[in-house]
Amino acid sequence: MTEPVVPAVVDVLADVSARAFGRALVSNHLRSMVVETILALSLPAGWACCGEDWAGWDLAHEDGTRLEVKQSAARQTWPAPRRPAPPTFDIRERTGWWEGATWFPGVGRHAHIYAFAYHPAKDDTADHRDPRQWRFFVLRTSDLPTGKNLSLTRLQALAPPLDLAGAVAAIEALRVERR
Repeated sequence: MTEPVVPAVVDVLADVSARAFGRALVSNHLRSMVVETILALSLPAGWACCGEDWAGWDLAHEDGTRLEVKQSAARQTWPAPRRPAPPTFDIRERTGWWEGATWFPGVGRHAHIYAFAYHPAKDDTADHRDPRQWRFFVLRTSDLPTGKNLSLTRLQALAPPLDLAGAVAAIEALRVERR
């Protein structure tokens, strides 16, 4: 009997990355990483991704500003139902957050700014990895309505849709205003 081949870490990472992100449509549980990365790579220096597992927000600026990113897409990885559910975004208050192995209790929304990303393409041109295909809505946390979910229709009444450049400018304006 021959010894099993032990793959190198780099080969494991390449295979997992290709399976997770090698297709135009990215599954729900991974798509948030795509949008967070799009914003992290687009925002000016000082911002960093920090939204791991149960973190209280997704990106943080070195000045302490915290950004929560929520996303939804019209086209999913599974076959479309006859009547797809209208897009909604989870905005419920949390009971706290984790930083590493430390739990910080506190009910509320712990980010200062929310960036909502919606991918409207429903046809075969849909590519969740393409930053140009996303529409963004940026709000101060204090401007969010009460409740657990926010519909796309309600979101559009609260903030104008922005392309990536517009979203970056809006996030930066709210960050500067906050200081």
